Amino acid sequence: MTETRHDDTEASEPLGPLATTPEFTKKQLEDGRLLFSRDVTFMLSVVQLSQLPPPNRPEICFAGRSNVGKSSLINALTNRKGIARASNTPGRTRELNYFNVDDRLNLVDLPGYGYARAPKTAISTWTKLTRSFLRGRAGLRRVFLLIDSRHGVKDSDLELMEMLDDAAVTYQLVLTKTDKIKKSELDKVMRRTSRTIGKRPAAHPELMVTSSEKKTGIDDLRAEIATLALAHQPL
Repeated sequence: MTETRHDDTEASEPLGPLATTPEFTKKQLEDGRLLFSRDVTFMLSVVQLSQLPPPNRPEICFAGRSNVGKSSLINALTNRKGIARASNTPGRTRELNYFNVDDRLNLVDLPGYGYARAPKTAISTWTKLTRSFLRGRAGLRRVFLLIDSRHGVKDSDLELMEMLDDAAVTYQLVLTKTDKIKKSELDKVMRRTSRTIGKRPAAHPELMVTSSEKKTGIDDLRAEIATLALAHQPL
């Protein structure tokens, strides 16, 4: 099925103001650096809810369409090239992959949605697993919803946003692969994405802007995650 980009605006309408991006203090940036300079280890792959670890640490997770760059972003975030498998084959991540960040935080890499080279039954299975996890996981502090900056928000992204809105799960949009487009195009995507955020009740109001290849926005994302971990316990 071909997905359409959802600009949330008619072509004749103004795009609106540039999206708000977070600003961090030196301490917050240092907290983020320290958190991800410590041990980050793979924990387990979950294929059914009964395998989930106890929710004894705060959790954040990364969601997004297949091939949006989740694994590459996790590798850049943790400064470890191979901790998450990166692939040009959409749909390679088929489990909930758990990572332990210094025994302070669980980071979860969710299966991609929207397209995958896999049997329909397999896609259905891991889609149900992901949705069940997102609806009822205790300790889930935030979902970082990755959006490919070259394509913008698509219908499948909106479907997940609606589910998270209904479940009152806070999510924050993260533009990826921003090194692949011109600044003028990035500004347009940021404005359109900001309009989408403004209409979603559970969406965090600030937009993250990243490039795994150029390391753009990685320090800011670390700081954002460290802030969530600090709310649970001191670093």
